[in-house]
Amino acid sequence: MELKIYNTLTKKKEIFNSNDEKEVKIYSCGPTVYYYAHIGNLRAYLFMDTLRRVLKYNNYSLKHVMNITDVGHLVSDADEGEDKMLKAAKRENKNPYEIAQFYMEAFLNDLDLLNIDKPEIIARATEHIDIMEQYVKKIIENGYTYKTDNTIYFDTSKLPDYGVLSNKKIEEQKAGARVDFDNNKKNISDFALWIKAPENHIMKWDSFFGKCYPGWHLECSAMSYKYLGENFDIHTGGIDHIPIHHENEIAQCKGFCGKMPANFWMHVNFLTVNDGKMSKSLNNLYTLEDLKNKGYSPLVYRMFNFSSQYRNKINFTWEALESSKKALIKLKEAYQKHNNGNEDVSDDILNECEKKFHEAINDDLNMPLAMSYVWEIAKYPKKSKKIANLLLKFDTVLGLRIDDENEEEKQEIPEEIMELLEKRNAAKLNKDWKNADILRDKIKEKGYNIKDTRKWCNS
Repeated sequence: MELKIYNTLTKKKEIFNSNDEKEVKIYSCGPTVYYYAHIGNLRAYLFMDTLRRVLKYNNYSLKHVMNITDVGHLVSDADEGEDKMLKAAKRENKNPYEIAQFYMEAFLNDLDLLNIDKPEIIARATEHIDIMEQYVKKIIENGYTYKTDNTIYFDTSKLPDYGVLSNKKIEEQKAGARVDFDNNKKNISDFALWIKAPENHIMKWDSFFGKCYPGWHLECSAMSYKYLGENFDIHTGGIDHIPIHHENEIAQCKGFCGKMPANFWMHVNFLTVNDGKMSKSLNNLYTLEDLKNKGYSPLVYRMFNFSSQYRNKINFTWEALESSKKALIKLKEAYQKHNNGNEDVSDDILNECEKKFHEAINDDLNMPLAMSYVWEIAKYPKKSKKIANLLLKFDTVLGLRIDDENEEEKQEIPEEIMELLEKRNAAKLNKDWKNADILRDKIKEKGYNIKDTRKWCNS
C-alpha cells in the first residue's frame, strides 16, 4: 500500500520511497535541554513517534537519529543573545553540564511516560565537537564562509537557492538598517558556524580558531552526516524550524558536499492553549507533571493529540483533555469486552476495517480519520477476540497500551488536594458551611470536582 507524505520542500503530498527499500533513515531535531519540556514541545515528539510507528506498520526498519542540544543554542535562533545552557546555569546556580544532564533525563522520562518509541541513536552535541570542527573546516575549504574577529559565518549569498524550504528571498535580506546585532554580517540571513568563546564562557573547546563553541545549526548537519551520510530519507521538526534552523542546515550541507541532506522534510504545527499562545506570563506552559497533578495520565495527552492531523494546529483546553480521558477509558473498556467475548465476526469485516485504517495512516498520518475506524470496530455489537486482536494491532500505531489496566481511572490525588479535602471535611463536621464552600471552590480551581454523598447532604 502506498505511503504518502507531505513534503515541506516541494509543498505537496508525495508517494514515499526510501533510498533503501527496507530501511528508512530519519533525523529529528531534539530538545535544547535547559528546562522541562512543556506539552507543546512534546507534541513534536509524539508526531515523531507516530511517524516511526507508521513506517514500522509498513514493514520498514529504521535508522533514526535525534540530537540533544546541550551547547550552542542561543536565546534567539538568529545568533543573538546568550547560550540557553549558560542562562539556565545562572538561573539555577549550577554548571551547564549539570543542567544538561538533569533536563535531558527529565525529557527522556517524559518520552517513556508518553510511550514514545525512542530513536535508535540519541546524540548529544557536546559529544560530537570533533566532527563539527571537521565539518566547518570542509565548508571553509569549499569557499562558503567569511571570518570576523570572533565568528566564522556561513555566507548565504554563495547559495543561489538559499531559502528553498521557506521561500525566503536572500536579496530582501541584505545587511543594512535591520541588522543591528552584528554589523560585520554581510547578510541578515548569514549565520554562525564557529564562535570564539569569551574568557568566562564555561563551554568551550580548543580548535583551529582558538577556544570556541559551535553554532546551534551546525550540530544537526554534522551529526546527520556522521550517522546517516550525505543524503537520507526524512528530516522532522516543528514548523518554527523551517525559516531559520532547517534552512541553515540545508545551506551547511550544500556548503559541505553540495547535496540536499534529506529527501522529505516533515513539520508538525503548533499547540495552542485556549486558542492562544503558551507563555510564562499567562501561566499556561503546562508540563506532563501539571497534567498528572490534575488527574490526567500522559497517555490521555497522547490520545488528545490524535484529534488533529500533525500539520494542523491543535488547541489544548482542560475540557478537551477531559474528553480524551473519557474516550481512552471507553476504548480500553471496549477492548476488554471484545477480549472476553466469544462471538464470531466475519473476516471480511475485519479486513475492510484494517484496510481503511491502513489507508488513513498512510495518507500523511491522518490520525483523526484512523481513529474513526478504530471506534467503528471497537463499537461493533458482537464481542469477539478477533476484534480485540485487531485493536491490539492498531495499537502498535496508537501506542495507547489499550490492554493495560485502566490507570486513567486510578490517578492518585495530589497531597495538596487531599489536605484541602481534609480541611473541608472538618469544616463540614463543624457545620462551617461558608468555609466549606470556599475550600470547595479552591479545589475546583485546581481542576477537581467534589461530589457530596447523601450523608453530607443530611448533615
